[in-house]
Order: sequence, then structure tokens, then C-alpha cells
Amino acid sequence: MDLKNVITISLILFAVIDVVGSIPIIISLREKIGHIQSEKTTIFSGALMIGFLFFGELILKFIGVDISSFAIAGSIVIFLLGLELVLNVAIFKQDGDSVGSLVPLGFPLLAGAGTLTTLVTLDAAYGKIEIIVGIIINLFFIYLVLKSTNWLSKVLGKSGLAILRKVFGIVLLSIAVKIFKENIILP
Repeated sequence: MDLKNVITISLILFAVIDVVGSIPIIISLREKIGHIQSEKTTIFSGALMIGFLFFGELILKFIGVDISSFAIAGSIVIFLLGLELVLNVAIFKQDGDSVGSLVPLGFPLLAGAGTLTTLVTLDAAYGKIEIIVGIIINLFFIYLVLKSTNWLSKVLGKSGLAILRKVFGIVLLSIAVKIFKENIILP
């Protein structure tokens, strides 16, 4: 295991997962569902990432879905999350507390199409152990952010949150369009 590779992988995943940029979305979801189960959501995201690292391409091939189609589907969900923030409307119906913190927070926001396709790409260049360590490092940051949403909400205040929601809503919409555009296959 090469420490330099672990740092590189961790930084790549940190940029793709963008848990810091997702703070307004996480706070918005917390306000909507009441409580985010930080441990459960972190474990779910990690299991999804590690599972996809080992079996993702195989599962997608088995069901006849290519990585580009998977990424486009994830980009549509991310686009809808962005619309919720910008337009201040509820698109996702909540199925209950435990599901609400797993979907759409655990997937596709934290362990989404961008993260999962990045893992497949990293697997082609690095060892699985190095990638798993990079995932674990990022899970630590995810857990810290999820646990601190109450404090962050108080620090930012209602006005600060409203501004951040709009700004990050636009950023989320842009990311969704970028993922969509990069994976669309034109004739």
C-alpha cells in the first residue's frame, strides 16, 4: 500500500463526494425529515461504495445497464435535488425517517453516480486496498458533517441557509447537467 496513492485517492473522492458542498442540502433534508441517522447513512454510503468497487460493473452488465446510463440516471436525481433547493419545493416524498436519511442522502447525494463511476475508474489505476482506505477516510468526513448539521444550522442562521441553498442548488444543477452531458451518447 502506497501512502501517496491513498492520499491521491482520498482527495479525488473528497472532491467528487463534495460533502462540504452538500451541507445546505443535508441541512435542508434534516429539516424536512426531522433527524438524519448519521451512523446508518455513513455505513450505507460506505457499503454502497465498497460494494460498487467490487461488483458494480458486473451488476450493471448483468442487468444490461452501462456506466453512462447509470451516471445519467444519477444525474437526473441530483438535478431534482437541485431544483428542490432553488425553487423551495418538495419533489421527493419521504417514506419515513430511516429511508429519508438513506435516500436521497446516502444515495445518490453522497454515494452517487459520480462517486461510483469514479471508483470504477480508480480501480483501473490503483489497488483495491488503497481505494478502500480512501473511502474510509472520506466516510470519516461524511460522518463529521452529518453529526454537525444542528450546529452548522445555528451558525449559518435562516438567512445564511436560504442563501446557501440557492447557491448550492444552482451548483448541484450544474453538476447534474455536467454528468448528464459527459455521459450522453449522441448519434
